[in-house]
Amino acid sequence: MNKLQKLVEENVFYLIILTLFTLSIAMFVEILPLMFSKSVTKPIDGVKPYSSLQLAGRDIYIREGCYACHSQMIRPFRSETERYGHFSVAGESVYDRPFQWGSKRTGPDLARVGGRYSDEWHRTHLMNPRDVVPESNMPAFAFLAARPVDAEMMPKKMTALRQLGDPYTDADIANAAKAVEGKTEMDALIAYLQGLGLVLKNKR
Repeated sequence: MNKLQKLVEENVFYLIILTLFTLSIAMFVEILPLMFSKSVTKPIDGVKPYSSLQLAGRDIYIREGCYACHSQMIRPFRSETERYGHFSVAGESVYDRPFQWGSKRTGPDLARVGGRYSDEWHRTHLMNPRDVVPESNMPAFAFLAARPVDAEMMPKKMTALRQLGDPYTDADIANAAKAVEGKTEMDALIAYLQGLGLVLKNKR
């Protein structure tokens, strides 16, 4: 055994092979079964794919790096559920690519932020966060109010997502551009935030 241990520890090639083998076993045991679990791959009752405006808002959320300071994952601990609401479940995020769970919380978790504040509160907060949260260190996103949503891209995005399994209808795709006409990127981001976590929001 000592000879084998010495061989592995002193030979980088063998160490890499052994590490990859160990990770492969872990993936086979822990990750692979989840890919076939309905609780992970099927949406829970009430969860629907994002509307055209929400989808645009989600892309803006990712583009502006909001995920770097805000998680969307409530852990199943009392300290978390008392503050944020029902713990997160995989069936809520089946239409998220990539999912936004994360663990970084410079700002509060946003998994259940939908409906917690008014649209006007969100607008004021995005224009200048310190107007509503004086101690906030979040940057302002006032420029989003001057940028129109790229309406031409929305049908293409929905078509691509349908190929990945999102149940968008032909009508959804045909009306995608019209649904965001005249909307700003701030409108879209607010629509996305207002839709987060509504299905399980009131369940404990």
